[in-house]
Amino acid sequence: MEIFDNDLNAEIIGFGALNVDKLYSVESIAGADEESFIKSETVTPGGSAANTIIGLSRLGCSTSLIGKIAEDDEGDLIEYNLAVNGVYSNNLIYSESGSTGKCLGFVDENGERCLYIDPGVNDDIKIGEINPLNIMRCKIMHYTSFVGDSFKTQIELLESLKDDVILSFDPGMLYVKKGFDELKPILERCNILLINESELRLLFDNNESSLKELAIGLLDFGIETVVIKQGAKGVFAINSSKECFVESYECDVVDTTGAGDSFNSGFLYSFLRGYDLEKSCKIGNWVASKSIEGFGMEKFPSLKDLEEFF
Repeated sequence: MEIFDNDLNAEIIGFGALNVDKLYSVESIAGADEESFIKSETVTPGGSAANTIIGLSRLGCSTSLIGKIAEDDEGDLIEYNLAVNGVYSNNLIYSESGSTGKCLGFVDENGERCLYIDPGVNDDIKIGEINPLNIMRCKIMHYTSFVGDSFKTQIELLESLKDDVILSFDPGMLYVKKGFDELKPILERCNILLINESELRLLFDNNESSLKELAIGLLDFGIETVVIKQGAKGVFAINSSKECFVESYECDVVDTTGAGDSFNSGFLYSFLRGYDLEKSCKIGNWVASKSIEGFGMEKFPSLKDLEEFF
């Protein structure tokens, strides 16, 4: 079953995997032949695109999400979570078989993590399941990664995007490992690249050049804005007219899962509102700092929180 509603016009639409995150708080993250123990468990809906889109909805943007779920408990949880956070359901795709995606995450006492993905029906999205009428009037389309073949559907969908639609892209390590050539169709259409330092260096197989040199290479390729997330250090961003480095905010770290996704929410919210590059990065950093003070999306700030702080 598919839900289409042409009356719901989202400003920002995400396209990425939908997962239920099962996060385990552990004493330490075990390596090969090591043991640790689980202190507590948290079950929360997740997925990079979903995290960013829900964050944008909490900041007052109209949002929707292209993603696929199965008719199981995890799918019901994801659908409910999107609904209570005000995300339009008109681009959700429902599979009558298979299972909804899952992510098993282990988080240590410093907030560091490791993740294991069971993609489920995420990797079975076909272009014919997406109603092009539902994406005609969005202002920003935000791409994140899939494990398998839905990557090809993302490439196919590029032909349906109007020229004035901004494409933002957070490839994540899964896509970066594909290499520059395989990502090229998306990068050629990309307006805003949101990437972390490790991913950027792997994408270019370059640990020697400065971040600015690598970012300028992407500007020369045709990407309008490059944002490089550096975790606790902050963020470096550059476009054709400006560059900036913005330090991160101090906070009490509980779980870094989704920190980059929440930064994306703050940055894209700011971009949509016409803020300059530096202010957009400041808001992105602040949103990320609030979100990592809890598990999942429990501490993600509202528009009221943002307005009070800034």
